Amino acid sequence: MKSVDRHLRVFLCHSSNDKPAVRELYQKLRAEPWIQPWLDEEELYPGQDWNLEIEKAVEAADAIIVCLSKGSITKEGYVQRELRIVLDYADYKPEGTLYLMPVRLEECEPPRRLRPWQYADYFEGNRERALQRLLVSLKRRAESLDLTMEEPAPNKESKEKKSEVKTPVAKAEPLSKPAEKKPLIETPRPAPVAAPPPNKLTLSNDMEFMRVPAGKFLMGSTKENKSAYDDERPQHTVDIPYDYWMARFPVTNAQYNQFKKKDFDKGKENHPVVRVNWNDAMEYCKWLNQLMKAELPSDSVLRLPTESEWEKAARGTDGREYPWGNTFDKNKCNTDEGGKGGTTPVGLYSQRGDSPYGCADMGGNVWEWTHSLKQAYPYKFNDGREDEKTSGRRVLRGGSFLFNVRGARCACRYAYGFAYFGGRVGFRVVVASPILS
Repeated sequence: MKSVDRHLRVFLCHSSNDKPAVRELYQKLRAEPWIQPWLDEEELYPGQDWNLEIEKAVEAADAIIVCLSKGSITKEGYVQRELRIVLDYADYKPEGTLYLMPVRLEECEPPRRLRPWQYADYFEGNRERALQRLLVSLKRRAESLDLTMEEPAPNKESKEKKSEVKTPVAKAEPLSKPAEKKPLIETPRPAPVAAPPPNKLTLSNDMEFMRVPAGKFLMGSTKENKSAYDDERPQHTVDIPYDYWMARFPVTNAQYNQFKKKDFDKGKENHPVVRVNWNDAMEYCKWLNQLMKAELPSDSVLRLPTESEWEKAARGTDGREYPWGNTFDKNKCNTDEGGKGGTTPVGLYSQRGDSPYGCADMGGNVWEWTHSLKQAYPYKFNDGREDEKTSGRRVLRGGSFLFNVRGARCACRYAYGFAYFGGRVGFRVVVASPILS
């Protein structure tokens, strides 16, 4: 194998009821010098967010061992939550990738979505043989990634300098007009009064957009906010010097289906589309822009919102914690606390869960792609994070039906690689000035 300076990262997906057997398997994997196993009781520390850390670990994993027992496959929380996260990532991998490895801890029937994968039987009395079979598969996975048994070299993280923020915007140059001939006698006329921009824009395809006025707002979270993640700090002022119109709802299955045929359950036409990656969302915007450009305000396009545009549309200018205020209410959004277990029709919680500008579903339901790369704060429009050609993780906002209260906060940031298309990820669009690279 080629020399790559890190271990094979292995995530152990399991039910808490199976902890003794899983703990034993973890210790055996840990004894292998080329494997870095991940087990929640070893890696999670007091005060960390369980949902976020589990998703981070799954995303970083090279291979996932799914531990199954009679108790786990009938446990609603395990099947509907932990296992769903893992299976979403498995769907994201190229066909044929040796990535997901079911392990039966006792005689049981694997859940339907796990049946395509060959499993190992880690039964009591036969565990050593099962371990050796697992190690063969894990070695093959390591070989496919060009990993070796060498110790990984430590990484040095650079710290970015903090600064005040102002978002620039490219403005179109006015077209020059030939000078008009003045009459010999000029008649005084009142100066024309510009009509105020509409607070709501409705296109002929019935998509609704809510106006967000130009100006400053507070972005991110204070260091005193105990619900905040580190990547939300420091809180800082961002000036968006143009009006824009944020979509009132995320893009639905029915709307996306007009662009590209996509399977979804009957009756969910008005649910947000999911399993779309960042590139899919960008292509949809280009298609919709061509279709609707005659109906858009001048110097505006349809595109993905930047991270700053999304956050201002969600929280307004008063720095509120949630789109509706500073107190969480599970009856105003679709998060894990509400127990829906899946997407809900867009606008189900409107108007009680709306943002100050009238945008719905900005807390919960599905994570939403933004245009921005994930970079440290303060937010700077012109530091490369809005470059469409740069590779890296793109920011998602809003939380989801499977995430808890912390994800529904206006300032919460999440990120995936641009090719990720999980069952909790959708997007909404914005009518705004074009972004110039």
